[in-house]
Amino acid sequence: MSDNQLWYFDLAVVVAVTGALTLGILSGVSGAIRIALSIPLILFLPGYALVSALFPDKPNDDYRSFDQEKTGLGNPLLVSGGLEAIERTILSVVFSVALVPAITLFASVTPRGVTLEPVLSGLAVVTVILALLAIGSRYRCPPDRRFVPEVSSISPFFTRGRPSPYERIDVRPYNLAIVIGVALLLASAGFALANPPQHDGYTEISVETDNVTGDTQTIYNSTYTAGESQELQATITNQEHEERQYTTVVLLQRVSSDGENVTVNESVEMDRQSATVADGDSHRQTLEITPTMRGDDLRLTLLLYDGEPPAEPTAENAYRKLHLPIEVS
Repeated sequence: MSDNQLWYFDLAVVVAVTGALTLGILSGVSGAIRIALSIPLILFLPGYALVSALFPDKPNDDYRSFDQEKTGLGNPLLVSGGLEAIERTILSVVFSVALVPAITLFASVTPRGVTLEPVLSGLAVVTVILALLAIGSRYRCPPDRRFVPEVSSISPFFTRGRPSPYERIDVRPYNLAIVIGVALLLASAGFALANPPQHDGYTEISVETDNVTGDTQTIYNSTYTAGESQELQATITNQEHEERQYTTVVLLQRVSSDGENVTVNESVEMDRQSATVADGDSHRQTLEITPTMRGDDLRLTLLLYDGEPPAEPTAENAYRKLHLPIEVS
């Protein structure tokens, strides 16, 4: 890959791999596959694109001497030009680790909050933008100074092709330390991905409401006719972190109140429906209501059960409940 016509090849690969990994993660994979797809996107690709944008040129063999009169050092220890492969690798990981919290902070102010979709989308967008900036930065470099990935650039442990003032130093302990550090970083990132923080699960049940105006007394249809069937739209929202099976029971109840306590004097079951709802989804049910009692002391009670309801459904043994005062003529 030393052909100068392919100077943008690695950045094109970064864009393509970022898109593929993002689509793979958003497709719903989980477990070890999800971790394997997430690690490059979190710990390398954004930082590599940023490093490429900041340092578009390749290392060279020119050295600048220290000022011997001021420092007393005459050895040519300052290297001019771009970064070595080991420096690019380390900075790619460091910059990636620095970018992820920043993107997470911005995701926290979005309507979706700190969830997978906004954080992952932000990482992908930033990585692609940085890669495009890096392509432009390299393009502005003279052709003979552009960084072009080679075999010696892919791994920081290949022998370098230019002399170094540090060649007499045994770099193997440093390389080993780098490998161990990166391995620990990958392990910690994998654990964080496999055990993301989650809020407590919950389930919601609601009924379809009318358009509210200044003349609206109730936001739902509260007037029924005895013996006539009428539909009631209810929606179940599952945020329990797993698929759940729900059962909705609708009771028509005659109640009385002493100001503090409500007493159920009569109760008749109107309808019962079951539904399986995936995590994060909402399910809409059409409940059939055919009142058998008349009066203005009536209410519809929607009881939601996680699984099968007991033999005698009541507000006390329901998982969720909803009371709707109605009038039946």
